[in-house]
Amino acid sequence: MEEQTIDKPKKKVKHKGLIIFGSIIGGLVILVLILYFVVTCNTQIIVGLIQRATYGNKPFNSYEPYYEPINGKKDNGQYLISEIKYDTEYPNSYLDVTYPDERRDIGRPTLFYFHGGGFFAGSKNMGDPMAETEATALIDDICAEGYNIVNVDYALVPACRFPVPLIQANRAFAFMQEHAAEYHLNMDNVVIMGSSAGAIMTSQLGSIITNPEYAGLLGITPALTPEQVKAVVLDDAPLDYENFSFATKILVGNYVKGSIYLNKNDIKRYNNIKSLTANYPAAVLLGSEYRHDMNVMHGELQKLGCEHILIDPYAERGETKQHCFVASERVDPVAKDAFDRMMAFVNEKTK
Repeated sequence: MEEQTIDKPKKKVKHKGLIIFGSIIGGLVILVLILYFVVTCNTQIIVGLIQRATYGNKPFNSYEPYYEPINGKKDNGQYLISEIKYDTEYPNSYLDVTYPDERRDIGRPTLFYFHGGGFFAGSKNMGDPMAETEATALIDDICAEGYNIVNVDYALVPACRFPVPLIQANRAFAFMQEHAAEYHLNMDNVVIMGSSAGAIMTSQLGSIITNPEYAGLLGITPALTPEQVKAVVLDDAPLDYENFSFATKILVGNYVKGSIYLNKNDIKRYNNIKSLTANYPAAVLLGSEYRHDMNVMHGELQKLGCEHILIDPYAERGETKQHCFVASERVDPVAKDAFDRMMAFVNEKTK
């Protein structure tokens, strides 16, 4: 009897300890869930931290150019006219035009390029800080193939979200059409190219130009006609939102609405794969980190009978490549092969 009276308090203490431990764990789980919900509904919290780590106190949206304008020959012999203001409503509305050499009046194809950076970083000067570091060298090498390059900047979050960069891109097209004679640009022989975030824009611009219903969804009247755009180049575009990783949903969701919780209408406006038509421009799809998305688009373009090529090093060679790998074409043979195939396709459409 004495042993039983001694054991009962021990059991009560043990039971009480389990309750306290369970309460602590439950409280921590609830706290984590609350933090998760707050962050996923307010994605700029995370993106803002990344922006501060990237830029410090330097501005990343500005109504003034970041650099002194240049109008002259570069060290590589190409000719650059920089910091051309194409619009006044949104920040970062500047572009550069680069010619293969000083003979600017030669009738070359015009290639518009849009940089990457997750819509929170990057610029026409620095390229995409999250991708291959030689992005600006890639533009020089495309220019050397006989293209006049229009390298376009656009506004970043949180000041400007979707579809503002597309509105800016369309205004850049309109501006260069209006000033085509001044800058010696052939606006009837146009290629649109972008990397990462810029590839998303390029993909969407292809649909804006060829699908009036999609253009209407975004409230954009295209400045270019389907006949003017000879090809588009999508360098690793994340488009299939439902299948994104959590990290990609944070970046893209933040760009679209400041939250990862996109509804069906949000996704329909963002993922233009759902709005492809048989009139979509001839396309080059480069897939590495986002090879899934490029393969999904490849399948849809095949169904529609649209002319295109898919360059996927993992499918072709079993090699996993970095995001936007083609920018390393000066040092990587696989990237150089992709670059050569890309240019052969685009040359066929423009020259």
